[in-house]
Amino acid sequence: MAASGNAPALETIQADGTDGNCVTFVLHDEDHTLGNSLRYMVMKNPDVEFCGYCITHPSESKINFRIQTRGALPAVEPFRKGLNDLMGVCQHVLNTFERSMKEFRAQKEEEMQ
Repeated sequence: MAASGNAPALETIQADGTDGNCVTFVLHDEDHTLGNSLRYMVMKNPDVEFCGYCITHPSESKINFRIQTRGALPAVEPFRKGLNDLMGVCQHVLNTFERSMKEFRAQKEEEMQ
């Protein structure tokens, strides 16, 4: 889903007195579809100590996505890696689906002849 108007699609919130290893990312115009998938991908990283998300209210379409890492690793790194990994998985699913559809259509054409 795209951000509407001039509102940014992503904001970051960092608590005072913390370094970059504990950050809340606010994703606008998103829901559980992205939230849960991204949480799964980020939690696969062994350097992530905590990762969770919540939707502030059912009438709002934004996610508060929090990541806390171990050591000095900035939270933005596993967030970026999780997004890239999720895009890779989605691309693989799309390619597999398209290949299967092509094979299915070819098989149906052979049956019709």
